[in-house]
Amino acid sequence: MALWVRQRNLDTVPVAVPIHRLDPSVPLPQYQTAGAAGFDLASSVEMVVQPGEVALVPTGLVIEVPRGHVLGIFARSSTPLKRGLMLANGVGVVDSDYCGPADEIKIEVLNFTAAPVTIGRGDRLAQGLILPVVRATWEEREPVAPSRGGFGATGR
Repeated sequence: MALWVRQRNLDTVPVAVPIHRLDPSVPLPQYQTAGAAGFDLASSVEMVVQPGEVALVPTGLVIEVPRGHVLGIFARSSTPLKRGLMLANGVGVVDSDYCGPADEIKIEVLNFTAAPVTIGRGDRLAQGLILPVVRATWEEREPVAPSRGGFGATGR
């Protein structure tokens, strides 16, 4: 039996998130479309990332993530294709208590090309999502199910 949920309003509810610009000329992050889940994060400086180098790209922003939430920093789909950069840490995790006056959001990138990559001020490199967090409490016990294997164990 299928469960159907009817929603009257599919719009999301905005949440006020305190933000501080370290440089007043840095624009605030923006959602590029009405359906966008993430807001763009851009470089606040011009810089060059050498081949094989991991670099921290400053955004000029301190974001006070609401308690009970996390700011996830994800790659934009165009960043590897158009720039030859990828997020060096896969997904960035910014905790709600990382919000002091000098706790600038930075994008950790890796230049995987054989040439230097120039990043311009205002270049959008990543996207941020503010997500709820569930904190685990651990209940140690014996395994309740047999091992099913992993890393391709289902044959797919």
